[in-house]
Amino acid sequence: MNPMGFHDVQCPYCGETIEIQVDDSAGDQAYIEDCSVCCRPIEVRLRVDRGGPLVDVRRDDD
Repeated sequence: MNPMGFHDVQCPYCGETIEIQVDDSAGDQAYIEDCSVCCRPIEVRLRVDRGGPLVDVRRDDD
């Protein structure tokens, strides 16, 4: 089973839908990734449960 996966998320700054790659092999995580459209820092929160990974994104300045 490949723990890497791609998820579409909406940038909380510019509103564009972007694709991010997540690795759920390390369990729950929080990290910063720049938006590929506006280059602003997005806080990515990854939660792993039985149904698969859940991805939430937030502005870094909130």
